[in-house]
Amino acid sequence: MRREKAHSQARRVQTRGAELPPKVTMAAMAQAFSSPTCLHREFGGLNLSGEKRSLGSKASGSFVYFSCPRRQSSISTVCCGRRGYADKKHIKLSARPEAVAAGSKTESGAGLLDHEDVHVDEDELSATKNGVPSTENGVKFVPPSAGIEVDSVSEADLKENGFRSTRRTKLVCTIGPATCSFEQLEALANGGMNVARLNMCHGTRDWHRAVIRNVRMLNAEKGYSVAIMMDTEGSEIHMGDLGQNSAKAEDGEEWTFTVRKYELSDLPERTVQVNYDGFAEDVQAGDELVVDGGMVRFDVVEKLGPDVICRCIDPGLLLPRANLTFWRDGGLVRERNAMLPTISSKDWLDIDFGISEGVDFIAVSFVKTADVIKHLKSYISARCPQEPIGVFAKIESSDSLRNLEDIIQVSDGAMVARGDLGAQIPLEQVPSVQQEIVQLCRQLNKPVIVASQLLESMIEYPTPTRAEVADISEAVRQRADALMLSGESAMGAYPEKALSVLRQVSLRIEKYCREEKHHENTRLQELSAALSERISEQICNAAAQMANKLEVDAIFVYTRRGYMAQLLSRCRPDCPIFAFTDSRNVRRRLNLSWGLIPFRVDFSEDMENNLRRTFALLKARGMMKSGDLVVAVSDITSNNLNENLQSIQVRKIP
Repeated sequence: MRREKAHSQARRVQTRGAELPPKVTMAAMAQAFSSPTCLHREFGGLNLSGEKRSLGSKASGSFVYFSCPRRQSSISTVCCGRRGYADKKHIKLSARPEAVAAGSKTESGAGLLDHEDVHVDEDELSATKNGVPSTENGVKFVPPSAGIEVDSVSEADLKENGFRSTRRTKLVCTIGPATCSFEQLEALANGGMNVARLNMCHGTRDWHRAVIRNVRMLNAEKGYSVAIMMDTEGSEIHMGDLGQNSAKAEDGEEWTFTVRKYELSDLPERTVQVNYDGFAEDVQAGDELVVDGGMVRFDVVEKLGPDVICRCIDPGLLLPRANLTFWRDGGLVRERNAMLPTISSKDWLDIDFGISEGVDFIAVSFVKTADVIKHLKSYISARCPQEPIGVFAKIESSDSLRNLEDIIQVSDGAMVARGDLGAQIPLEQVPSVQQEIVQLCRQLNKPVIVASQLLESMIEYPTPTRAEVADISEAVRQRADALMLSGESAMGAYPEKALSVLRQVSLRIEKYCREEKHHENTRLQELSAALSERISEQICNAAAQMANKLEVDAIFVYTRRGYMAQLLSRCRPDCPIFAFTDSRNVRRRLNLSWGLIPFRVDFSEDMENNLRRTFALLKARGMMKSGDLVVAVSDITSNNLNENLQSIQVRKIP
């Protein structure tokens, strides 16, 4: 009856077969809208949808029509100017239907148009559910589930397998010729890729730009949330391009390593260009030249000016721009290149490129001191203060290990680059050093990636070795945040299979760790002396312990900056962590932290409203059901009061 009465109070506007309710505005609802670019809002439990309309010949500009089908109320927001956007002063504040007769004036003097002047573009109608617009009495509107963004793979896992079966360890894939197309990237995203890594040692900036655009398009069109990491080349010694994807060095062959500059078409056979001009001066006859962390080894036979003649003693595959080190009398030679800046001039150009393209993370190669990270973070903050980029330190040299804690403390995360690291320290030390780095990163609340040669054999073969599976298992047992594929996904013959192996092994070992209650074995130190941060730590520690003891289905954390979400991830609880944020940038960055399933959703300043709304949205999407038990934590800051509303609750989904 109420709906029919509302319809009878004003004319209906007939538009392309859709029957729209009258222009009825409500003062309270009007406060909720400030821009016609927002096509969905919730206010007081009402789900409102916005449709952008262009004006006819009688006026210039456009307006957005917000309707609430359940109560047949609506808001018309008038935008003055053909391309202008509305602000609050253009919103008509009236709840009386009789006050909004066609042609009446708003407080700002803008006029509402008669129905003849309204043109509706069907392409600009609001979002739909499952591709089909929801309809009530002929009116299209956004369903409640459209107000939340979540990765489609995570959503499918939750629906099909439940909370306990979701993968906690994140997966990073290096993108190369084998995986750079939209279809190949989609296959990786569907297989569980959380982060796409771009190695600036290879490819042109135009090539990397095309990959970034493909990833962004994939996220927008297919509902994924793949973050992008850019990896700098660094100023260490490395080979140049080979003129082909790879070259085979056989036992006993002589190769020439030179600092001469050649065009690739003129490069002599069995000749490798080296980027470091002092290479021929630093190396001596009898030295051992190690390529790519030990994949190929040479003995230095003689020096001929800028050329160094070497004999292969450990055959293998030479890859373009592979790292080079040389050893003398059983020790690593600290050549003059060690004094060069960590970030080269090319790296700075690549960093500017990454900033302009909006990458989510930048990994810095061969970090020697914490000052390098501090300088880069200051530079990024000055360039893009509104959209911070996470800076990861690659731990891959003996210099990094000497300053390990200082480097990790100032970084946003770390990568254990075991290939190059294994070329600078004895091989038998690599496993213990990996464990030390992973544990330190967890104590300091920094995400850590274990990288290099996880599934090296799958570059050529469709199945891994059993030793590789055991290696992955150990990294998962250590509770590393992420595992990374390098050549396996960039240039391997079986990138999707390699990713599948990584995912399946991670899932199985995670289940084993939960069954064995390994979360009880690690004691976490306090991170900060500041009272506010200590409060956050204690809340998250208590929430994780409570979740484990009560065996809840999930932990909910509402966060603007992502800080409390990462604190919860540090605790490694048994259940998944649903991290709700209103920032897409923060959501992508959280995609690299252990156990987090990041969502993007608009917040209100009322925590209870946020809880009820997310419960309703998740139920509408089929990701939760009535009776599910959750622990909820919040660090949302009130924009008006500028205070933290931190809380912890145990709630049952209604």
